Amino acid sequence: MVQPLEESVDWYSFLARPPLPAADSAAEESLHGKSILVTGAGGSIGSSLTLRLQNLSPRKLILLEASESHLHELRSSFEKSTSVDHDLSHPICYLGSVTDVGLLDEIFVQHQPDWIFHAAAHKHVSLLEDHPLAALANNVLGTQTLCMKAERGGSRVVLLSTDKAAAPASMMGATKRVAELIVLAMGGTAVRLGNVLASRGSVVETFAHQIARGGPITITDPDAARFWLTVEESTELLISAAAEASESATESMLLVPDLVRTHLVGDLAKFVVKQFAAGQELPMKFTGLRPGEKKLEVLWAEGEVAATASQRGLRRIHTQLISQTQLEFGLKELQSAIVRRDLADAVAALQPLVPCYSPSQRVMESVKHSSIRVPA
Repeated sequence: MVQPLEESVDWYSFLARPPLPAADSAAEESLHGKSILVTGAGGSIGSSLTLRLQNLSPRKLILLEASESHLHELRSSFEKSTSVDHDLSHPICYLGSVTDVGLLDEIFVQHQPDWIFHAAAHKHVSLLEDHPLAALANNVLGTQTLCMKAERGGSRVVLLSTDKAAAPASMMGATKRVAELIVLAMGGTAVRLGNVLASRGSVVETFAHQIARGGPITITDPDAARFWLTVEESTELLISAAAEASESATESMLLVPDLVRTHLVGDLAKFVVKQFAAGQELPMKFTGLRPGEKKLEVLWAEGEVAATASQRGLRRIHTQLISQTQLEFGLKELQSAIVRRDLADAVAALQPLVPCYSPSQRVMESVKHSSIRVPA
């Protein structure tokens, strides 16, 4: 669920800008009366999105979440809201993963979703450098499985992507870039968001815990800078992205928020300290960038071109795609390698799909020391 941090702090005073545009009535109308599936529904953005969608009176709202505790929290929040507003109906909840083919078959047969907001992903950069096969299986093969079902069922897909997919330096970013390619190849829409303030597991949450312990506040690099959004802005942008897709004659679309500047992570740390420990002098410690992390993030990479921002606060990115044949071959090779737990072959299959990606030393050490092979 959306954390209390999101609600208790005026993040726009840190961002030094007004909020990005909320979804307009046309965007809301495009989802009214529809059957909508949200994957990763129990995450910070997923849960915020589902609560927002419920107010648009969908025909059905289907929620898929792999975490039992997150799904329990989400369902409890709906029970509280419907006890106040008796006109709201309960969403349909599924505990499971987008990699579960049988479960997806059941969802698509029973509910025939018109729209899919795909927010299910492994997202922690440094953790996924240590677990690259898990990142590939969930972020890539899960997206492929979902999109195959969506294409057969005539569903439209909006992927929650990340700026880390632009010129990726991490396994997380590379897998999300492949997820973008999959969604765009089937005519869907991908939205690259920046870092989301106060989301579960975010650096803001880390800072808050460190403040509670009296410090130190750990920062990777004094020059590390990121694009920042609030949970609410992220939610509104995803709804607006669905409208942009509905109104466009172009089948596929890669979008980014219209953000004009980054902010230093160190400045964010100072802001959070001021909010939660005003008047205290807490030490700050620079730890160095971790494997897969970049000093500066970008919303679009070299070779990609950004169009003028729409009134909805989104910019379309013209990106280089690969052929359907190359994509299908690469995904087949990836799937085979993942089933065999063959990290070397998995990385070899990934690199033609994302030519600008160079695996970190941490990943390459894992490749070197990975000797277990499962028979195909």
